[in-house]
Amino acid sequence: MKRFRHIFSSATLLGLCLTAPAQIPDTAAVCTADSMPPATAVQQKQLYHYMGEAQVTLAAGRHNPLWLVSDSYGLSSIDRSNGYIRGGVFRDLDTVPRFSWGFGVDLAGAYNFTSSFVIQQLYGEVRYRSLQLTVGSKELYSGILDPALTSGDLTFSTNGRPIPQVRLEMPRYEWVPWTKHWLAARGYFSMGYLTDSRWERNHCRPYNQSYAEHRLFHSKGLFLRGGDPDRFPLTVEGGLEMGCEFGGTAYKYIAHKGEYVTVKFPHTWKDFIKAVIPMSGGDSNDPYQAGEISNVLGNHCGQWLAAVTWTSLHKQWSARLYYQHFFEDHSMMLFDHAWKDMLLGVEFTLPSNPVVSKIVYEYINTRDQSGAVYWDWTPDIPDQISGADDYYNNPNFGNWQQWGMGLGNPLIVSPIYNADCSLLFYHNRIKAHHFAFEGSPASWLSYRVKLSYTRSWGSYRYPTYDVRHSFNGLLELTVAPPSLKGWTGRLGLGADGGNLLGGSFGAQLTITKTGWF
Repeated sequence: MKRFRHIFSSATLLGLCLTAPAQIPDTAAVCTADSMPPATAVQQKQLYHYMGEAQVTLAAGRHNPLWLVSDSYGLSSIDRSNGYIRGGVFRDLDTVPRFSWGFGVDLAGAYNFTSSFVIQQLYGEVRYRSLQLTVGSKELYSGILDPALTSGDLTFSTNGRPIPQVRLEMPRYEWVPWTKHWLAARGYFSMGYLTDSRWERNHCRPYNQSYAEHRLFHSKGLFLRGGDPDRFPLTVEGGLEMGCEFGGTAYKYIAHKGEYVTVKFPHTWKDFIKAVIPMSGGDSNDPYQAGEISNVLGNHCGQWLAAVTWTSLHKQWSARLYYQHFFEDHSMMLFDHAWKDMLLGVEFTLPSNPVVSKIVYEYINTRDQSGAVYWDWTPDIPDQISGADDYYNNPNFGNWQQWGMGLGNPLIVSPIYNADCSLLFYHNRIKAHHFAFEGSPASWLSYRVKLSYTRSWGSYRYPTYDVRHSFNGLLELTVAPPSLKGWTGRLGLGADGGNLLGGSFGAQLTITKTGWF
């Protein structure tokens, strides 16, 4: 995989954006400016709450079905029988005063997971006016897609475990001065640490696979929104997000020597800056890290995104068209190549009814990757060909995954499924169709359906002999009995078919108890 070659300014890296539709629920990730209703005195006092949860999954076939595993913030397992017991205590941020603070402790004991004890969330946070600082591991999503129905964000999905980080953000859209409430902005900046070093070593080393330890993480994003659904039905949203892995130590297995080579990447304060603003880390005499240092420091990727939303006069229904363009280097970040790869989706929120409340369709294409050929110029052959981007792969930094789960779209099969225990994404050239919908037939009953069909050509480095295909389905029912306050039960039925992941069928039962102190 190639790296960025140009030095970008911070403003260029952060990018543009233009709506958060009014129908998206207000979370720490996606909100509209001034959309928070005033809290009542009772709500202001109920800041402390708890959560207890137990889950068990049983499946038949090669593995646990894809949609029973994916988009669960990494708290899942591909093993055919697995489960966990989870408990958490939280203090929510109070959005009424100028200053507020909060915390979260969310721990799980697991069976047949990648680890038997999981620190799912452990964080503290403070808010002053529109700015929020979070330190630790917290389940976060900052994109523009519906987390419950989407197939998954191309760069930062809800597929992997939360990454411990220091994150400064403006989580809600805030009005830009002098725009008369027609332009709003939000954004974030973070530095973190990937926690799967011991797991990668134990998972990969017995099978002579390359891996990395002590990887550092950086992310940033800026979004702009044009329009106000309270005054005009059309709103437009767009933005730029970027992520980077850098530092740490790579253990590269050299097959013809039958041994590992240790490659230590720099992580000084200057290197932090070079990761934030992708630039060269200087020359290196080490042939195994020369490309990562002299070209650009670290493993960079990102995405452009945009959305257009039409909201009815009384906000009874809305229609939304959205787009994501993934890139691994500056050639696809800019316009050196046609933007053929994408996630293109449409979302309909329907008027209140007991059958269907929201429908989502997405088309995903990652086959192009700037073409099949890559050549990095040399003094003898000065031509530059920027192809074969090899999405999500960079063995020097353990690839775009944590604990075996891809940090991007789960239809690009995560390394945890690899029979050879490699951390490579073998199937990153895909075309996929994803359809999902949800509804609430009664106040105590809701459901969700996800259906996906994927075709894979493998990767440019490891192409498949024949096109492989996969069908993945999920039916999920959630029951919240009125007589059992705070209790919910969720039953998920998942199935996979095709020769990409193989056939499987599974059932997942989750019992949750929540309450306020």
